[in-house]
Amino acid sequence: MQRVRPDSLIRRLLRDSAYVLPGLPIALFSASLLLSLLAVSIVTAPIWVGALVLPLTLVTASEFAELSRRRLQRWGAILAPVSYRPRRAGLGGRLAPVADARRWLDLVFETVLALPVRLVTFTVALIWIVMGPVGITYFFWSSFVPGERGLILLLELIVPGLVPTQEIWQYVLDSLVFLILGVVFLVTLPAVMRGLAALDALLATSLLGARGRGRLVPLEHPQAHPLERTLSRVAVGHPPSRPQDSESSFSAASWSWIGICFAAVVLFLVSWPLTTNIYGVHPAFAMVLTLAHCLSLVLTLKFPWAGIGASVMASAAMMGATGESGVGIWPWPVTAMLIQCGVILVAALRLPWYCAASGWAASALLTVAATVMAAPRLPEGAVSTGIVFASVGIGVVVLGSLTRQWILDADRLEESERTSAQQSRRRRELEERNRIARELHDVVAHSMSVISVQAATARYRLPAITAEAQQEFEEIARSSRQALGEMRMLLGTLRSDDQVPTGPTPGLAEIYSLVEATRASGTPIRVTGLDVVEASSAVGLAAYRMVQEGLSNALRHAPSSTIEVSAELLGDDSADPTDTRHLLIQVRNTAPPHPVSVPAPGAGLGLEGIRERVSAVGGTVETGDTPDGGYFIRASFPL
Repeated sequence: MQRVRPDSLIRRLLRDSAYVLPGLPIALFSASLLLSLLAVSIVTAPIWVGALVLPLTLVTASEFAELSRRRLQRWGAILAPVSYRPRRAGLGGRLAPVADARRWLDLVFETVLALPVRLVTFTVALIWIVMGPVGITYFFWSSFVPGERGLILLLELIVPGLVPTQEIWQYVLDSLVFLILGVVFLVTLPAVMRGLAALDALLATSLLGARGRGRLVPLEHPQAHPLERTLSRVAVGHPPSRPQDSESSFSAASWSWIGICFAAVVLFLVSWPLTTNIYGVHPAFAMVLTLAHCLSLVLTLKFPWAGIGASVMASAAMMGATGESGVGIWPWPVTAMLIQCGVILVAALRLPWYCAASGWAASALLTVAATVMAAPRLPEGAVSTGIVFASVGIGVVVLGSLTRQWILDADRLEESERTSAQQSRRRRELEERNRIARELHDVVAHSMSVISVQAATARYRLPAITAEAQQEFEEIARSSRQALGEMRMLLGTLRSDDQVPTGPTPGLAEIYSLVEATRASGTPIRVTGLDVVEASSAVGLAAYRMVQEGLSNALRHAPSSTIEVSAELLGDDSADPTDTRHLLIQVRNTAPPHPVSVPAPGAGLGLEGIRERVSAVGGTVETGDTPDGGYFIRASFPL
């Protein structure tokens, strides 16, 4: 078991306190402001002023929700990123927030749910923080408080025999008990603060994250601080680099949390006074029982089996507390019946049917056991109440299970349609690529084949050609065969739907062969420095294509000019190892000896492709005119 260091414990306590304590003031301010704006928008709706105030209310609610997300992130929760519908210019753009479900979800959270949860967590946290010092220092300040000591009064009511006769011993006993209580409060303060912060964060994470997704990270986890760095990489199952639309940020799961929590709050507010007044249960005991039963409803949404178990135990305690009242609606008060049916319904929607059926069976057995145990003094109508609950409960199980199956079938159908659409799109893309491949094969590849055959057979068809011309034709045939090989590889890539096939790629060493093939056209080319360094295959390929494009441009736009291909290594092995070494390659041509009357066709796509290739390996490209009227292409490659 890993021990928690004291400094880590203190940091965690301070962090939890910094999250819990400011929550109530923020919730009070946000709820009052948003409810005021919402009331103004409703009141002024007949004169169309509310149509402008309502979007402002929703945007303000989203800002408060963003504040809650930032507080969660600083505390240690990772949320799935949310997005809102874009706001366009004009009146329609200003009214766009009204149609955004994500903003309505933020409004409900900030006005309905955040305030009661943060009120409870703030109150409990304040009690725990205050009671520790109060209990420890009780021996000092209690002497200045007039009146009888509280513990002594309580003992006189419960067990009078334990009260000491002498006042000094009463003081010692009273101070000792409060000292123990103070120590207990101080020792348990970190755990209580952690639990309160986790309770608040669990609800907020489920409602404020996209699709109700999010998770809590331990304080000692590397992702816990600073959390902003991890949020850009973690999206709880969704890549953050992919843009999300408003529908992906909004989900039925978030509304389920809101609905269940709202229902639990309403049922608690109704059940507590009803249990106290009608069944005669002590108010404090009734509050504990109804609160436990309502919390089991919320617990079922996250942990169905635990929620069912907690609801059955709370129901058993409620039956025992109300059994002596003599009220006919027993063993299930109406509110308790509604809460238990809600638990069964949530379980049926969350897990397969046997989970909800188990909850119903346990509740039915509890009803039978309570009826049998109270048989001598069974209230009139208790059997009818049990039958009604059993009938309604089984109906809820069937309804929830059928609804869950319908939702699953709808999700499967949607996934099937999405998969079918993707396959159709890929099929259309493959057909289009096949069409392009056919065009390339029928036009370019056929022409290159004809050139290769004509150049290779020239020596047989034209016996009178000179040796220099014969060598020229052989170079043309070799270049055309190489181009045909690359064309076939390209056609295979276009026709295939699989991964791009790998094969030998040209690099720095093949630049010499490329220069020799270009020299066969009669163009003077100087090469310097290409053997200065060895580069990776990616850099070598990019450099080869860059030189190929530079030579091609010089032949097209500056025929009969002199071309220079040079390479230079920038940086030294003995220099600072943190400095990056670069390979600088340049293709430069002089001005053509004769003006070019008709420029060669070209759209600049070659240079654009070179820039993309070089930037892909982290390099840069420069192009421009030389002082003597020529042109240069210079690329820098990191090594």
